Amino acid sequence: MELFKNTNFDFLRWKWPFIGASLVLSLLGIGSLIAKGGPRYGIEFKGGMLMTVKFAQAPNLEQIRSVLSKSLPAPPSVENFENGSLENGSNEVEIGAAGSDEAQLARNRDIILATLAKAYGQPGSGKLDLNNASAADIANRLRDPLAKAGVPLSDQQVDQLGASIAAFRDRNGGLVRNIDDLRSVPGVTPQVMSVISQECYAAPYTASRNFESVGPKVGADLRHQAINATLLALAGMLVYIWFRFEWIYGVGAVIAVFHDTIITIGLFSLLNKEITLTVIAALLTLVGYSMNDTIVIFDRIRENLRMNRREPLGEVINRSVNQTLSRTVMTSGLTFLTVLALFLFGGPVLHGFSFALVVGIIIGTYSSVFVASPIVLFWHNFSDKRRKTAPAVAAPSPRAAAGGVKQQGSRGSVKVAR
Repeated sequence: MELFKNTNFDFLRWKWPFIGASLVLSLLGIGSLIAKGGPRYGIEFKGGMLMTVKFAQAPNLEQIRSVLSKSLPAPPSVENFENGSLENGSNEVEIGAAGSDEAQLARNRDIILATLAKAYGQPGSGKLDLNNASAADIANRLRDPLAKAGVPLSDQQVDQLGASIAAFRDRNGGLVRNIDDLRSVPGVTPQVMSVISQECYAAPYTASRNFESVGPKVGADLRHQAINATLLALAGMLVYIWFRFEWIYGVGAVIAVFHDTIITIGLFSLLNKEITLTVIAALLTLVGYSMNDTIVIFDRIRENLRMNRREPLGEVINRSVNQTLSRTVMTSGLTFLTVLALFLFGGPVLHGFSFALVVGIIIGTYSSVFVASPIVLFWHNFSDKRRKTAPAVAAPSPRAAAGGVKQQGSRGSVKVAR
């Protein structure tokens, strides 16, 4: 299937505007990385603990940060979940704290939980917080008061009551916003509701939704492994293209992939997004995707050079890009629509992964045409100019004349038989 037939666009005519845009984006990204001391690594790379807290109302981040800073050994990070979820009504906040070892991370977690309970709960009331308690905690808290109130429930029925209350809470986003809402829970009679109101309350937050903890040594090891995986992938592709084409094709392809990776990481830094394991997976996917697109164009260039060696290389590149234009648009377009859907509807877990691919596909598609191909063209033009300015080669010996004359072209050596 061909979307475009017999196109004749002069792509190389627009190489400088695209190269200029790439330089600007690269410099901005590198400048941001230098100013911020490197990428903003996720918890799995930098080590520490990360807790997701959901509030019933939009929380005051500065207030949370101020309250926790007074209790923790080092200032915590308090940010909107995935940079913007508060605006979408989820009211989720990520609280992160560093630690030198696993014991310190556990202490930090306990400090955060106690501080939040003191600031937003009712610790002095002696009641149980339903939004931060397990089903077993709820059942154990209600067991004796229900018996004293004369409610005829067996231990198994009390356990089932605790499980029903926890399930109701989880179905409503992890929060019981009003304790009177529990009247709709199966098994909650007016007498049971009276006991629940006396023994429990619903805090305006829940801190039991998500908790991650990674030691500093493990984080450093993961970071080094991610960097090594990316560099080894690039080195392997360079060797492959070097053997399949010429070395300059491999250099051009690897520079284009470096260009894609640097711009993508730079945009993560400019937008203050985290580099996580899923983002590294997206970057490696981007490396393979961009390299494949570049190889398709290079392969068509090689085929066209075999058919017409006297045609200028710039025209060969333009014709090759035009011939592969339908394939590029169909492949990149369909892949872009897929990752765009992931970015818009995939949720916060896939946000970093899909954002890296959305940016990478756009950057990787144009880098194959406007970065990798011009590098090959610049090198051949440079080689031709240097060859023309070199001293004349001495006349061939009679033995060489008898065996054949070796003509040197700008795109390789061709032996012409006598």
